[in-house]
Amino acid sequence: MSKKLTAAQVSNLEERAKAVRRHIVAMVTEANSGHPGGSLSAADILVTLYFAEMNVDAKNPKDPGRDRFVLCKGHAAPVLYATLAEKGYFPVEELLTLRKIDSRLQGHPSMKDLPGIDMSTGSLGQGLSAANGMALASRLDSRKNRIFAVLGDGELEEGMVWEAAMFAGHYKLDNITAFVDFNGLQIDGPVAEVMSPLPIPEKWRAFNWNVIEIDGHDINAIYDAIQTAKTVKGQPTVIVAHTVKGKGVCQMENVADWHGKAPTKEQCQLFLGELDD
Repeated sequence: MSKKLTAAQVSNLEERAKAVRRHIVAMVTEANSGHPGGSLSAADILVTLYFAEMNVDAKNPKDPGRDRFVLCKGHAAPVLYATLAEKGYFPVEELLTLRKIDSRLQGHPSMKDLPGIDMSTGSLGQGLSAANGMALASRLDSRKNRIFAVLGDGELEEGMVWEAAMFAGHYKLDNITAFVDFNGLQIDGPVAEVMSPLPIPEKWRAFNWNVIEIDGHDINAIYDAIQTAKTVKGQPTVIVAHTVKGKGVCQMENVADWHGKAPTKEQCQLFLGELDD
């Protein structure tokens, strides 16, 4: 039987996720630019990975034996930056430099200057291929580390995603676990209306992936799915996480307009107060 989180661990992770969400709202407001909706929806996933699962060390970010993470939907950089800052990769105060001139926190993750970024991403569809390369390299080097990736549901409209899915399934990359942040919305509206990638689980199964569906805001469910994925041999695993775009801020939840819009200073204070409750 796989290990379980204690109630105290779950509570700690939930508080971490709240902190990450507060950072996201504050930094996007300060930048007057960015993507809060899909960052908020993925917070619980990244917090569970970085604080309960992944073998990473902020003091040794280039450790060759570390687990690796690829944020395929690079526009959700605020959630990655906030998580890395909470983990200790760089000062939390630096988060408010998001998208400013000379900041290390670019609008999309860049591995050039910021510690903790394993892959520069932004052009949708490319991240899973990079993650596959890491997974195959780890196998060839006989390393036991694991590779994790988070894709957006709108990103599944990119053909390159399915080429990468076919590759991982064919080469039986069981050291990679991908998450689909299935919040149902993209910049132009519902994914089912813009260019439907549905049904999502069946498509991944067709490419020989092990598929797990969960509530993407349930810490226990996220953690348990990761543990199950580690037991699967001969197949990569995709965790289809049903989430809410803008999760944690009522005015943002399930509203496509918040995909890439910054709150005003007044809205920020309101939203931060809501996240403090």
